Amino acid sequence: MKKIFILLFIALGTITLQAQETEWHTNLSKAITLSNKTHKPLFLFFTGSDWCGWCMKLQKEVFKTPEFKKWAKENVILVELDFPRRTPQPDELKQQNAQLNNFFKVRGYPTVWITDVVMTSEGKIQFAPRGSSGYVAGGPSAWLEGANKIMVNKT
Repeated sequence: MKKIFILLFIALGTITLQAQETEWHTNLSKAITLSNKTHKPLFLFFTGSDWCGWCMKLQKEVFKTPEFKKWAKENVILVELDFPRRTPQPDELKQQNAQLNNFFKVRGYPTVWITDVVMTSEGKIQFAPRGSSGYVAGGPSAWLEGANKIMVNKT
């Protein structure tokens, strides 16, 4: 009985650790600070979390898989830019997301942009987009193949 309890404890600890590995930021300023510190591009995920079926499918088939989590941890800073219909959001978050939606000219959901953050000599923030993607059938390997092609488009 004691061995079963220990094994269960270890298994739950491993699951909790894996869940903590993938951090999705919603505050762009904090994500930019982290991007500058780590020299990783931003991974901007434009989604309608509570109404967009394709967004939910992309989350389930790709973003919640161990393959994607490992890739993301090594390569990008994850930012979720949500446009829910039923879930309330603070006005500041709505404004931030709308500005980015407009800047990147998002026309449908899900849309993912991978972009570098560039600081001008005046201290202003600029984006240097590498490329974008949406839902890609075929699971994490097919999606990551496309993402890796975008990653090499460094500006």
